[in-house]
Amino acid sequence: MRTFVALIAVGLLAGCVTLPGPETPVQPSSPPPPPPVAASPAEPVPPAPCPEPAVHVPAPPTAPASEVPAAPEPAAPLANPPASTPATPAPAPEPAPEPASAPAPAPAPTLVPTPATSSAVETASGLQAASNYPWLQAAPWKDLPGWKNDNLVLAWPAWLRSCQTLQKQRAWQALCDEARQLPVDAGKLRAFFEQRFQPYQVNQAEGGPEGLVTGYYEPLLRGSRTPSPTYPYPLLAPPDDLLIVDLTELYPELKHLRLRGRLQGNKIVPYYSRADIETGKTPLKGREIAWVADPVELFFLQVQGSGRIQMENGELMRIGYADQNGHPYKSIGKWLVEQGELTLDKASMQGIKDWGTRNPDKLPRLLQINPSFVFFRELPNLGDGPIGSQGVPLTPERSIAVDPRAIPLGAPVWLATIQPNASTPMQRLVMAQDTGSAIKGNVRADFFWGFGDTAGSKAGAMKQTGRMWLLLPKDLGNGSVRKNGL
Repeated sequence: MRTFVALIAVGLLAGCVTLPGPETPVQPSSPPPPPPVAASPAEPVPPAPCPEPAVHVPAPPTAPASEVPAAPEPAAPLANPPASTPATPAPAPEPAPEPASAPAPAPAPTLVPTPATSSAVETASGLQAASNYPWLQAAPWKDLPGWKNDNLVLAWPAWLRSCQTLQKQRAWQALCDEARQLPVDAGKLRAFFEQRFQPYQVNQAEGGPEGLVTGYYEPLLRGSRTPSPTYPYPLLAPPDDLLIVDLTELYPELKHLRLRGRLQGNKIVPYYSRADIETGKTPLKGREIAWVADPVELFFLQVQGSGRIQMENGELMRIGYADQNGHPYKSIGKWLVEQGELTLDKASMQGIKDWGTRNPDKLPRLLQINPSFVFFRELPNLGDGPIGSQGVPLTPERSIAVDPRAIPLGAPVWLATIQPNASTPMQRLVMAQDTGSAIKGNVRADFFWGFGDTAGSKAGAMKQTGRMWLLLPKDLGNGSVRKNGL
């Protein structure tokens, strides 16, 4: 059975696969070699030619970071720093600066595994030598800009939410137990972090300490649980025929890789594209969970990954990311700029909405330029924020999405950047509680602004450089790392 699954996986990576029938037994004597791995997440290995197209590998796209829906992958341990491009003081503008999606919950990652080739040297703080993790550089608290000025009381609820999953890891148990007993006093909370944590400045894999900071939010749409001429555009739940192949068990080095497709006869082929789904060429009838009024708002709801729908009867429905069709994302904002339909400064979410209003006949084709399609699920709880990849509710202005290969989910992070459309410093304690397919690189954050139009305006305008400091337990020593598999 293992060989059979391996053959499917290798076939998917190669471009197609035929499932063995009764006359085509699998030969267990020749297990397949491990599939090739792309040199970079943004550069998937091209498939070999075959009669059927390959199932798409959900690698991160090259579209603007803020307009890419998330692919929910399990969080990875910190092994080798992910490749990233060193940030410049002023990154070049790109079209459609909308935030990255908030994916569905994923298991919390292990913290800092011992690299196979690393030495057993420990620093005074208890963490392994910085040379083992070259993107982390120990720093004194005085190096954190604005540390003494932040009101940590506002970050404390987000930290306690992180503890809901971190407490399952031995390295965090004592810290989380102590945190629950502390009085919510700014001075005592600051002393707790300074006494129990060591800051580490996060650096790019190939450069300095600056990286890109974007924003995202939870939008509100008008809709209904039944279709009508006013509400004709459906949100769909994951279809029953969506096949997901997780290669982790076969090839641990592919822990971030999940392949999505569908069965066609005895072959696995790509799942239906956005154009297929939106033109009714798919067997998805009955998967609708709601209908909304505006196709562009629905498109950007898929970009954000979660949101709320105000029903005609006053009901408020919360929906969240459930899955994706496996096709790579293509930026419609970038396409409009390339076609001369919009200038770069107008290729934002609002600019695309305005273009759609002026060009209603062209709008369906524009949206179908992007073959990626997101499926949703209804969430029962309206009291808290949307659920992030760590599996806990996000806290407005205190939660961020990160690359879990560089920053462990749940960990406190000091973020230093500026407010959107301003030069005012924004320096505060945040928690790494989410991920997104566009959030790749060591110094990379997507800042969660919260719910509604005001949050959306700030999120859409946020695209600037920033610096990050990862806060790790002081007593996280080399022995603890090895013993606990962190």
